[in-house]
Amino acid sequence: MQDAILRKLFLGFIQIHILHHAKKDPVYGSWMITELRQHGYEISAGTLYPILHNLEKAGLVTVAERVVEGKVRKYYSVTPQGDAVLTQAKEKIRELTDEL
Repeated sequence: MQDAILRKLFLGFIQIHILHHAKKDPVYGSWMITELRQHGYEISAGTLYPILHNLEKAGLVTVAERVVEGKVRKYYSVTPQGDAVLTQAKEKIRELTDEL
């Protein structure tokens, strides 16, 4: 049970990380996996890409395809709606960390 709860929490943190980085510059999957590993998240492509697709479906990120070294790579950028969600999440995180 605890593992399931922690997994849900960490998935939320991962979504916040994605929105944060996609706001700065467009991101792509393998770069995001590497970035998340630097923060202690061991995430596979099979976990990351559904998260990215869900963020796109929710209108929080957009996708642009670019050809890089002969291969199509999808870059994700935050939308205004995604930026608003990120702002709200940051406020809640600050409130929580102040309380803890």
